[in-house]
Amino acid sequence: MTAETPTDIRETIRKRAVELGFDAIGFAPADIGPGPGKNLAAYLSQNRHASMGWMADRAQERKSPQALWAGVRTVISLGLNYGPPENEHAQPNASLGLAGRGTISIYARGRDYHDVMKKRLKQLGRWIGETYGCELKVFVDTAPVMEKPLAQAAGLGWQGKHSNLVSREFGSWLFLGEVFLSIELPPDEAGLDHCGECTACMDACPTGALDAPYQIDANKCISYLTIEHKGDIDPVLKANMGNRIYGCDDCLNACPFNKFAKPHTEPKFDARAELLAPRLDDLLALDDARFREVFSGSPIKRTGLERMKRNATIAKHNTV
Repeated sequence: MTAETPTDIRETIRKRAVELGFDAIGFAPADIGPGPGKNLAAYLSQNRHASMGWMADRAQERKSPQALWAGVRTVISLGLNYGPPENEHAQPNASLGLAGRGTISIYARGRDYHDVMKKRLKQLGRWIGETYGCELKVFVDTAPVMEKPLAQAAGLGWQGKHSNLVSREFGSWLFLGEVFLSIELPPDEAGLDHCGECTACMDACPTGALDAPYQIDANKCISYLTIEHKGDIDPVLKANMGNRIYGCDDCLNACPFNKFAKPHTEPKFDARAELLAPRLDDLLALDDARFREVFSGSPIKRTGLERMKRNATIAKHNTV
C-alpha cells in the first residue's frame, strides 16, 4: 500500500482521471443521507416512472450506494462533456419542424456513450486497484445507482428543476459514471442549487412533463415516450411530440447555464451526418437487418425497429 494520505490519494486519482480524458470528477461519501431514497419512494408511489418497472423492482438497492454494495466507502462521480459544437446544424433543436425530417437528441447522434464511458471507467478502476489495492465497482447506467444525486454530492453540479444535472462549467451536457471504492477518501464540497426563480426548463417542456419544480412525470416525457414506451401514445401527447423521434433536448437546451458550456472534444461524440436530420421516409423503409446496420454502435438501436417506425410515423404526421 502507498504511504499517501487519503487527501493525497484523492488528488492522485483526480489527476489520473483527467489524464484518461474525463472532463469532471468529484468525490462523495457513500452515505448521502435519506433524502434521495425518500424522493425515489415518492416518485414511484405517484407512478411517475410509468412502465419502467425496473426502477421499482430494485428501489431498495437504488436508494443509497451502501444498499447496493455494503463495502463502499467513497463514490467517485465522473463526467464526460457532450456539449454540441457551434455548428448551427448540430444544435439541439436545429431540425425541429422540418418537413419529412426527424429530430434526434444530441446525446444519441454519435457513438453510444455507455461504450466510451465504460472503457475509461474500467481503465481508471484497473489503475486504482493496482495502485491502492482496494476493492471497487464501476457503473455507467448499468445498475440501480442514483447518479445525479451522487454527482451533486460530489460537487459536479446540482439537480436542476428539470431533474437533470446542471454544471456551471458544462451546462446541461454531461454524461455520468461512477466508481465505488472500498476506501474512505475526503469528499468534495457538494454542489449548490443555483436555479433560483428560473423556470426556463419547465416552461420549455412541450408536453408538460415538468409539472412541478424538480419533478418529472415520465408518462408525459418525450424522451420516455420515444425510447421506453411500447405501444400507442396518447393523441394529445403525439401532437406535441413534433418531429422528435428519439429523445428530447428542450428542457436541457433551455437552461441559462448553457452559456457557460463548451463543445465536446471527444471525436466519438461527433454527430453522424445522417443523424442530424434523418429522412423519415428512409426510416420507414428500413427492415430489421438494415435498422441494426444503420444504428450499429448507437444507443438508438435499443428502441427497436417497431418503435422507431412508430415515432417516424408520428413525426411525419406532425410535419405535413
